[in-house]
Amino acid sequence: VQLQASGGGLVQAGGSLRLSCAASGRTFSTYVMGWFRQAPGMEREFVAVRWRSGSVFYSDSVKGRFTMSRDSAKNTVYLQMNSLKPDDTAVYYCAGSSRVTMSAIRSPSAYRNWGQGTQVTVSS
Repeated sequence: VQLQASGGGLVQAGGSLRLSCAASGRTFSTYVMGWFRQAPGMEREFVAVRWRSGSVFYSDSVKGRFTMSRDSAKNTVYLQMNSLKPDDTAVYYCAGSSRVTMSAIRSPSAYRNWGQGTQVTVSS
């Protein structure tokens, strides 16, 4: 499975961006996709994940501001980011795996497939 992320850019604080991640290759109903981000000098951190049931889980730092959705026909997931803050500045990665377990959904090491990353910069 290959993942292709897009949609990053430069935005002022309070603005919005929508990221996309298209999956190509064979994916199944068990395939879990999520979003992570990594700021300079920081570890990669969990942002959001869509579980097999369709439930979406968010990190506390983005809950209420970010929304993850999926278009099954296009095999694409989206991350709508509203009320952006300078602290949201990072490279955003989409990730996927058919083997991730619920207990590990927030761990980057649980995901096998990664997109190339897209830069999001929020100016104050």
